[in-house]
Amino acid sequence: MPPGPIPLPILGNVLQVKPKNMAETLQKLSEEYGPVFTVHLGSDPVVVLHGHDVVKEALVDRADEFAGRGHMPIGDRANNGLGIVFSNNEEWLQARRFALSALRNFGMGKRSIEERIKEEIEYFLEEIDKTKGTPFDPTFILSCAISNVICSIVFGKRYDYKDKKFLALMNNMNNIFEMTSSRWGQLYQMFSNILVYLPGPHNTIFKEFDSVKAFVSEEVKIHQASLDPTSPHDFIDLYLNKMQEEKDHPNSTFHIKNLITTAFDLFIAGTETTSTTIRYGLLLLLKHPKIQEKVQEEIDQVVGRSRRPCVADRSQMPYTDAVIHEIQRFISLIPIGLPHTVTKDTHFREYIIPKGTTIFPILNSVLRDSKEFPNPNEFNPGHFLNANGTFRKSEFFMPFSAGKRICPGEGLARMEIFLFMTTILQNFTLKPTVNPQEINIIPVVSGTSNIPPAYQLCAIPR
Repeated sequence: MPPGPIPLPILGNVLQVKPKNMAETLQKLSEEYGPVFTVHLGSDPVVVLHGHDVVKEALVDRADEFAGRGHMPIGDRANNGLGIVFSNNEEWLQARRFALSALRNFGMGKRSIEERIKEEIEYFLEEIDKTKGTPFDPTFILSCAISNVICSIVFGKRYDYKDKKFLALMNNMNNIFEMTSSRWGQLYQMFSNILVYLPGPHNTIFKEFDSVKAFVSEEVKIHQASLDPTSPHDFIDLYLNKMQEEKDHPNSTFHIKNLITTAFDLFIAGTETTSTTIRYGLLLLLKHPKIQEKVQEEIDQVVGRSRRPCVADRSQMPYTDAVIHEIQRFISLIPIGLPHTVTKDTHFREYIIPKGTTIFPILNSVLRDSKEFPNPNEFNPGHFLNANGTFRKSEFFMPFSAGKRICPGEGLARMEIFLFMTTILQNFTLKPTVNPQEINIIPVVSGTSNIPPAYQLCAIPR
C-alpha cells in the first residue's frame, strides 16, 4: 500500500484529516507523502490520488480498473446500491447507459433540451423582474429554475416557483447537499458503523432523502396510471416501458425501486450541482465587476439585445466561455471528487492496491495545479485564454471528473450554466449590497462539496 500517516486504532487518521476542510488537509499530506498516499478514515484505508498526472492515469488511462464507486456511507445507506451515483457492476452500467440514452432522446425529440432550458429561463427572468432592483438571495429561485429543467425531462412537467410542495423539495435538496458536506456529514463518512446507532444531526439527513424519494414515488404512480406505451413523454415513461419489455427477465435491473432511485439521482444531481455553480459564479462576478462588464460587452457584440443567447453563440464568445470555465475551476465544486474503488488487485506506480480499496481522486488538485494555472488561488479568466484572446482548452479542466464515472449530465449542465449566465447578464447588471472588496468568496462548508456563503444581490435592468 502507498505510504501515509500512522493511524490510531478505530479512529484512523482523524487527527490529521480535518473533516471541516478535507481538500486542504489532503494537500498538506501530499506535500509530505507524494502524489499517491494512504489515509485511514475510521478503520478503512483510503488511497488518495493528488495531482493531474496520477488522477488522469487512474481515471482515464486505466479507467476499467478504477471504475468502481467507492464506499460512501451516506449514499450507500440512502440508495441501497441502486440508481446511478452509488451503484456498481452490472446495475450501474445498465442504469447509466439507460439514463444517457434517455437524455440523448430528449435532445433529439420534439423539444430539444436547449428549448426546455430557454423556456425555463423566461420564467426565471420574470421572477428576477419582480425584485425591481431590490436586494434578494438567489438561492431558491436558481434551485427552482434548474430543477424545473430536470423536472421537464424526468417528470414531463415544471412547477410554479410558489408551489409549496416544490419549495419544500428544494429545501430538502439544499439540506442534503449542505449536510453531506458539513462536519457531521464528514464524520458519518468516517465512522458510520458507530454513528449509525447514535442520535444526532447526521441521522436527520436520511429524512431529507426519504422526503425527496416520496415525491418521486408519487410521480411514478401518476405516470403508471396514465402511461401510453406508444408515446412516452419523459424519463419515467421510458423507464416504465423498459420495465414492461424486461418483465420476463427474472434478474432484470429495471424495477420500481431502481426507477425511483435513478430518477432521484438525476433529480438531485441535476439540481444542486448546477444551481450552486451558477450561484457561486454570480457571487464571483459581484466581486469582480470589471469581469462582469467585459462579459456584457461580448454578449452585446455577439448576441445583441433583440434575441436570447443560444448554445451556438458560445464558439463566438471566447471571453465568456473562459469566465464560465474559470468559475468552475476556481470553485472546485466537488473538491475531493466522489470516491472510486479498484475492481481488482491493482499494481499502480510502485504500489499494490487491494481490490475494493476506496480511492479519492482529488479534483481540486487538478483544477488548482499551479503549473497549468499560474496563481491558481486567484480568480482569473486569463487561465483559459490564449495571448491573442482565443479560448484555450485545458485537459486539467475536470470539474465533472473524468473516465468511466464522468458525470452523465455534463452536457446538460454546461448548456444550463452558459445559457443562464449569459441571459442573466444580457438583461441585468448585478450589483452587490456591500463594497466588492468586502465580499467573502471562501466556501462556508468544504467537505464533499464547496458551498458558497449566503449573499444578496440587486439585479438592475439594462
